[in-house]
Amino acid sequence: MASSASGVEEVRVSVLTPLKLVGLVCIFLALCLDIGAVLSPAWVTADNHYYLSLWDSCWKPANSDSWQCNSTLSTDWQIATLALLLGGSAIILIAFLVGLISVCMGSRRRFYRPVAVMLFAAVVLQVCSLVLYPIKFIESVSLRIYHEFNWGYGLAWGATIFSFGGAILYCLNPKNYEDYY
Repeated sequence: MASSASGVEEVRVSVLTPLKLVGLVCIFLALCLDIGAVLSPAWVTADNHYYLSLWDSCWKPANSDSWQCNSTLSTDWQIATLALLLGGSAIILIAFLVGLISVCMGSRRRFYRPVAVMLFAAVVLQVCSLVLYPIKFIESVSLRIYHEFNWGYGLAWGATIFSFGGAILYCLNPKNYEDYY
């Protein structure tokens, strides 16, 4: 009360809230998972005789020990999947850089909304690619042995989930929460 009676106002310094820091960590994890997913050799595997990645399709004939591989960039759906996933990854990278620069510069508030919008756009692109991939794979590839979507596909879903979490955290209004931190 003494400060208000003397006419001195309290000046608030904008600090990085834990929500935005966790959001930045989510974006970084999404970026790392996207890199792992794109480079993964195992999006689909089948009993150690077949594997499919975003870049190549390899199979091992039953009477041979050598693998035969072909590029997967010959079909439209695989190119579309790769393009959507790489587009989402690029947007996540840009969102991470903008978030990191805003933390370093100290002008955080005006970058919250653009980072959130970029992350939601990346989520849309990645969900489209991750829904397209199994549908078109089942439609076009006929494996007569047991096959499963493997860890590369799972990493891509993990990246999408972390991107969505980061977008939600960047959407939370810091004005309502700064009093608590």
